[in-house]
Amino acid sequence: MPDAQLPLLDLHDALTPGSPRSAEVARQFRAAAQDSGFFYVRGHGVPQALIDAQFALAEQLLTLPAAVREALSIRHSPASRGFEALGAQTLDASAHPDLKESFYCGLAYPDDHPYVRAGYQTYGHNQWPAELPEAPARCEAYQQAMLTLAQRLMQLMALSLDLPEHYFDAANGSPMVTLRMVRYPPHPPGADEHTFGAGAHTDWGALTLLAQDHHGGLEVCTPRGDWIEATPLPGTLVVNLGDMVPRWTNGRYHSNPHRVRNRHSGGAARYSIPFFYEPDYLAPITPVPGTVAPGETPRFEPCTAGEHLRQMYLKTYAPKAAVAAHPVAERPTVTP
Repeated sequence: MPDAQLPLLDLHDALTPGSPRSAEVARQFRAAAQDSGFFYVRGHGVPQALIDAQFALAEQLLTLPAAVREALSIRHSPASRGFEALGAQTLDASAHPDLKESFYCGLAYPDDHPYVRAGYQTYGHNQWPAELPEAPARCEAYQQAMLTLAQRLMQLMALSLDLPEHYFDAANGSPMVTLRMVRYPPHPPGADEHTFGAGAHTDWGALTLLAQDHHGGLEVCTPRGDWIEATPLPGTLVVNLGDMVPRWTNGRYHSNPHRVRNRHSGGAARYSIPFFYEPDYLAPITPVPGTVAPGETPRFEPCTAGEHLRQMYLKTYAPKAAVAAHPVAERPTVTP
């Protein structure tokens, strides 16, 4: 595997609108987005103590008794929140089932929120184990910190596209947010080339903010087809662009494949905590100004953020079963 490193963006003096290094960081964002769509961030403003506490909670959640986890399986949740069992997901259709298990939660929108009432995907109730009564508040605090960072990164992306800094703010009315805590067992000795903790895939949404433990294992495919390791760097998060961003930028910015193999842990489990940020369900996803030349046809059909995620869901899972289980809800009348 080539010895290469992802770009590193230092957000010091760039964490608030109009801050002195915003233009410099936006240029670095543009270069990374036009390459692999992956980069590290440091100086990101999320306290290390908060991240460390979330890893401790992840280990507590994912080592609860099997009966507890089964009772709170995502199979019982219309919002796909709760526990996902080892091998339940196959991100790469040409590979074996993924060697990972997870716990999912999201923002705690109230029952009377229009999107919750409409049954929109990702809006709904979390499932929490009674054995960890502190889990809801701790996850909410972590999500709010990451949401603040994600919104700032969207502002830097706007600057990177020569747009007003607040261009994407209007898309953030009621964002779709998923927090996932993941446990990877050690990579099996003698495993074949089709065995992964997480098979090669791209993320579906806008931004993924990843906290990874010190073991490593994340691998990123460059535009040249090389796989490079996203080696953990102290004090950093890994950020990658999801498939929504190429639609927003008419293919100018990239969403590249990545995968996980827990091969460097010395037989220990690997934990990672991806935070998936997507805009408001009804936010329009159309090419931003300056990305479609005069007379050029856009590369993607316009859609909403929710429609994009549904398209990706139907592409990945059995379409007939998905339609039956998740019928399209009527859009409520609401101003995000």
